[in-house]
Amino acid sequence: MRIGFAVKVLGEGGLKECDTRRWQSGPHLRHSIALLHRVFEYLDRVDIRMYRMSSDIAPYLTHPELPQFHQQIEESLEELAVLGAKARQYDLRLSFHPSQYVVLNAEDETVAEKSIRELNAQAQILEAMGLGPEAVVVTHVGGAYGNKTAGIERFARRYACLPEVTRRRLVVENDDTIYCVADTLEVHRLCGIRVVFDNLHHLCNNPVEKRLSLRDALAGALDTWPAGVIPKIHYSSPRTESMQGARRSGKASAMQHYGAAPDLRLHADYINPFEFLYFMERAAGLRPFDVMLESKAKDLAVLKLREDLQRYGPGPL
Repeated sequence: MRIGFAVKVLGEGGLKECDTRRWQSGPHLRHSIALLHRVFEYLDRVDIRMYRMSSDIAPYLTHPELPQFHQQIEESLEELAVLGAKARQYDLRLSFHPSQYVVLNAEDETVAEKSIRELNAQAQILEAMGLGPEAVVVTHVGGAYGNKTAGIERFARRYACLPEVTRRRLVVENDDTIYCVADTLEVHRLCGIRVVFDNLHHLCNNPVEKRLSLRDALAGALDTWPAGVIPKIHYSSPRTESMQGARRSGKASAMQHYGAAPDLRLHADYINPFEFLYFMERAAGLRPFDVMLESKAKDLAVLKLREDLQRYGPGPL
């Protein structure tokens, strides 16, 4: 099992992962690639073999009003191939996860077209790096717009019209408020897209009328991946600290010392190792999978979980 993290590197004092300069300064994919070489070398040193690259790796790549940035992939093919070779050398599983503004099932055709351009670009980057089928672009189903069934059908229809390279890279994840695991499995049934299971989203969004046990939901998502390709899941612990805001008043004076109740949809800084071990017990006997941690402490959360599992678990993972 590979355990990874998303985008920002906090270890060794922090490492920049992409070119964040504004368009006036001429940012470029080449600069991000140079930064990622350092990130990959760090990951190899600390034995982390899974990483989500920033969706901003190619600044302004699809911006409709800045055509001078639209050829960055073509201009960086040699550099992308070298970076991909390093990822393969390090056995590093890579992925993208576009922002919430990428909505394939949007009712607004303009939003959908912008989303398609972004998904195509990120798939093309993975392709130019020469990465295998485990390197994916993760997206959500999108909005409900008052009719979830129509939203699912619209996603499946647009997915079927994507370029082959994008369909081959794109996977869909259950979300925490609208489209549950059962919904993503319906999307898979309609168009064949692979499903990424997110444990916290499932706990937050598992409606009674479509309820699935954790094991059944996980197994259903894993089974959407073809034989010979290791599935990936997203895992996080909920933030349980009190939220900032007005404090409750009441007869018990102690109530004055606590903030507002936590929003359990938010990600904690680190992973609760006992909950993770329980999760892995529930997954026993299912096909193997890799785990992308969505924790605020990023790579530090991966290193801490690995340490905790060696201390509390049946053996190192």
